[in-house]
Amino acid sequence: MNKETGLDLTEGNVRTKLIRYAIPMVVMSLLQSLYSMADLIISGHFIGSRGISGINNASQIMLLVTQIIIGLSQGGNILIGQYYGAKQERSRKETTNTLFFSFMSLAVIVAAGLFFLSGTLLTALKAPAYREALAYLKICSVGVLFIFGYNSLVAAVRAVGDSRRPMRIIMISTGVNIVLDLLFVGVFSMGTGGAALATVIAQGISFFLMLTHVLKNRDFFGVCLWQPQIYGKQFLSILKLGIPCAVQQSLAGISWLTVTRFINGYGVAASAGSGISAKIKEFSQLFLVAIANSTTTMVAQNLGAEKYDRVKEVVHTAIRFSMMVATILIVFVEIAAPLLVGIFTQSPEVANVAVLNIRIEIIGQIFYAIFLVYHCFAIGAGHTMFSLGSSFVNCILVRVVLVVILNHVMGLPGIFLACMIAPSSSVPLGLIYEKSNVWRKRLTT
Repeated sequence: MNKETGLDLTEGNVRTKLIRYAIPMVVMSLLQSLYSMADLIISGHFIGSRGISGINNASQIMLLVTQIIIGLSQGGNILIGQYYGAKQERSRKETTNTLFFSFMSLAVIVAAGLFFLSGTLLTALKAPAYREALAYLKICSVGVLFIFGYNSLVAAVRAVGDSRRPMRIIMISTGVNIVLDLLFVGVFSMGTGGAALATVIAQGISFFLMLTHVLKNRDFFGVCLWQPQIYGKQFLSILKLGIPCAVQQSLAGISWLTVTRFINGYGVAASAGSGISAKIKEFSQLFLVAIANSTTTMVAQNLGAEKYDRVKEVVHTAIRFSMMVATILIVFVEIAAPLLVGIFTQSPEVANVAVLNIRIEIIGQIFYAIFLVYHCFAIGAGHTMFSLGSSFVNCILVRVVLVVILNHVMGLPGIFLACMIAPSSSVPLGLIYEKSNVWRKRLTT
C-alpha cells in the first residue's frame, strides 16, 4: 500500500494506529486554530476591541457555514472509508468524484448567497462593531468556494487513512495567513478587510495544494477535472448521510449564534472578551476534536471490514485518551487564563470578561471529551441521525434554554455557566447508543 495515499486502519494495534492517525490530525487542528487566532490577535493589537468584536461576530457566521460544509462532507467520508475497508475500489472512486464535483457546484450558490446576505445576517446578530464585521464577512464569503473544495477532497483523503497530507498543507497555509495578516493589517492598515483577505488567500492555497495531490494520484482517487462525474446512487447516499450531519452542525452553529447575540447585548467589551475566550476554548478542544475525528475514520474502515469487536476497542481507547487530555487542559487553562488572554488584548475590561468566560466554560470539556467520541462513533457507523438528535438535545434543549434562563437570573456569568453544562446532556445518550449494538453493520454491500 502506498503510504502517500492510504493507511489500512483495520489491522494492527488499535492504540498505535489511533495515535499514528491522530497525531497529524492534532497538528493540523493546532495549525487551523492558529490560522483563525492570527486574525484575532493581530487585529486586537492593530485595530483594537472593535476589530476583535467585528471578527468574532463575522467568524461565528463563517463558522456556521463551514460546519455545514464539513457536515455534508461527512457523508462522503463515511462511504469512502467503508468502501476502502471493504476493498471496493470502483465504488470508492465513484463516491470521491461525486463528492468533489457536486460540492464545487454547490459552492458557487452558497458563496453568492452569503455575500449578498452579509449585512442582513450581521444585523440579525446585533453585531456591535457592524462596519468591521461586514468588511470581514463579505471578503470571507469568496473563500466559501475554497472551503467547499478543500473539505470535499480532504474527506476523501482522510477516509483512506491519510492524515499526514492535510497536515502538511495546513502548515503551509497557516504560515501564509499569519504573514499576510501582519502585512495587510499591520503594515498596510487594511483593517478587518485585510485580515479577511489574508484568510481567503490562505484557504485558496490549501484547496489548490490538496487538489494537486489528488490529481497527481489520479489512479488511486479517480478524479479528473476534464471528466466531471456525479453518480446518482452515490450522490443520494452522500446526502442521506451528510444532511443529518450538516443539520447537526447547523444546530451547534445556531446555538452559538444565539449565545453570541445574548452576549452582544452587554456591549463591545463583552463581545470582544467572549471572542477571545472562544478562541482559547477552540484551541483547547483541538486535541479532543482530532482524536474524535480519527475515531470516525477508524470506525468506518473497520465496519466496512466487519470487525465489530475492534470497533468497540477503538471507541473505548479514544474515550480514555480524550478524558486524559481534557483533564490536563482544564487544569492548565484554569491556572494560565490571565496569561492566555493577555496574548489577545491589553484592555482590562475585555480581559476580565474573557478570563471569567474561559474559566467557567473550560470545565465542560470533560463532558465534551466523551460525547464527541460517541458522536464520531455514530457518524463512522453511518447513524448520522443519532448525532443529529444528540446535538438537538445538547445545543437547543439544554444550551439555548439554559442561556435564556440563567441570563435572566445571573446575567453574563449565567450565559457562560449554561455553555459549560450543556455538553453533559449528550454523554448518557452516547452510552445508550453503544449498548444498543445498532451500529453492528456496514453500509457497503
